[in-house]
Amino acid sequence: MTTVIVALPPQEGVAVAADLELEGATVLTLTPDELAGADLVGVDAVLLAASRDVLDPAFVRRCDRAGVRVVPIGPGDSRLAARFGLAEPLPLDTPAWRILATLAQAAPAAPSAAPARVIAVWGPAGAPGRSTLAVQLAVELARAGRRTALVDADSVAPSLALQLGLAEDAPGLAAACRRAGLGSLDTAELARLSTPVETSAGTVEVLTGLNRPSRWPELAAARLRGTLSACRTWVDETVVDVAAEFDEDEDALDPGAPLRHAATAAALLEADAVVAVLSADPLGASRFLRGHAELRHLIGTTPVTVVANRVRPGPLGIDARGQIRRTLERFAGIDDVAFVPFDQRGADAAALHARPIADVAPRSALVAAVRRVAAGLGARPELTAGSSPGSSRAARRLRSARAPREA
Repeated sequence: MTTVIVALPPQEGVAVAADLELEGATVLTLTPDELAGADLVGVDAVLLAASRDVLDPAFVRRCDRAGVRVVPIGPGDSRLAARFGLAEPLPLDTPAWRILATLAQAAPAAPSAAPARVIAVWGPAGAPGRSTLAVQLAVELARAGRRTALVDADSVAPSLALQLGLAEDAPGLAAACRRAGLGSLDTAELARLSTPVETSAGTVEVLTGLNRPSRWPELAAARLRGTLSACRTWVDETVVDVAAEFDEDEDALDPGAPLRHAATAAALLEADAVVAVLSADPLGASRFLRGHAELRHLIGTTPVTVVANRVRPGPLGIDARGQIRRTLERFAGIDDVAFVPFDQRGADAAALHARPIADVAPRSALVAAVRRVAAGLGARPELTAGSSPGSSRAARRLRSARAPREA
C-alpha cells in the first residue's frame, strides 16, 4: 500500500487526499507549515506546491535520504521545481490513479554523495582574476550536478553584481549577515535574499556584495560565519569571492576595534577548501609568494589549490608554465599548480554580455581549465592530533566567537 503525505492548502489538500484514499492509498494530510518537521519514516511520496516557502533544499535533501519521492502539484513555480530536479507540477485536477501510477514509475532522486562545502577564492592584490575564477568555478560545480551558490564577500571591491548584470542595490549578503546576527537566517531566507542566475550549466544562486566599500562593518566576522554555516544547509557548494587583504595583526593597537578585513579572514577560516589565484607574470608571482605565506599561517591545514591565471608567453617567455612552476616550488614549496590560459576574446565577450565565460565561449580553453580545477577540488581533511588550523592573533580572535557547527 502506498503512503502519501499531502501538504497543500486546506481546500485543495482535502480534495486530493480524498481521491487518493478512494484509490486505496494511505494519506497523511499536513499543512505546509507542518511539513518541515514531519516524520518521513514509511512514507513513499510527498505532494506539495512548488513554492519557496514549502520547497527548500533542506527538505528535499531529507526526502532524498529517506527515499521519499517529492511530487509538485497545483499552481507553482516550475523553474523552482526544475532546480531541484523535479518534474513539472501536476495539475490539481489530475486523477488519483494517474498520481499513483506516476509514483510507481519514478524512483526518488539519488542523494548527493559529497558533503556540502564552502570554497573560498583568494588572491593577492593586483586583480589576479579572483572574481572571474569564482564565477567560472561556480558554473562548473553546477554543471557537475551540485546545487551551487556564489557569494561576494569582497569588502574592498565587490564586483560580482556588475560581472553578472545584477542590481547592486539587491539585499544580498549584507541582509543575510544581518539575519544571521539576529539568529533568523535559514534556507528560506537565503533563497529569498539571493538572486538566481540562469547559466549554461543550470541555476547558480548569487548573494551579491556591498554596493559601497564603506559599508564593510556590516560584514562582521561572526555574522559572515553564521551566513556561511547556513549556506551549508541551503546548497551543496558555496563559492565565496573574498578580498586580497586579511591583515593578521591589524588588531594590535586596539584589540576591541572591528577588523577592516574580518570578512576575508572569516571566510578563509570557515572554508573547507581554498582556491589561491595568482596572475602569471613576474609581479603577480612575487605578490602571491608574500601573500601565500600569510595565508598558510592563517588557515593551517585547510587544502589549498593554487591556480596560475592568465598564462601566456608574453611576460614570462615561451616556457611560461615552467617558469611559474619552478618559481613556486623553489620559494614556496608548491609542487602542484593548475594553469588557466589567457583568453582575452572570451573575457571581453563575457564582459560585454555580463555573463559567465562558459555561456558566451563554451569552447574556450579557459573554461576547460577551470572545469579541471573544479573536478580536482578535494574535501577538507580532519585535523591530526595536536595540529591547529591557524595560529595568528587574528585567527585566534576570529575563532573565539565561532558558533559550533551542526553535526
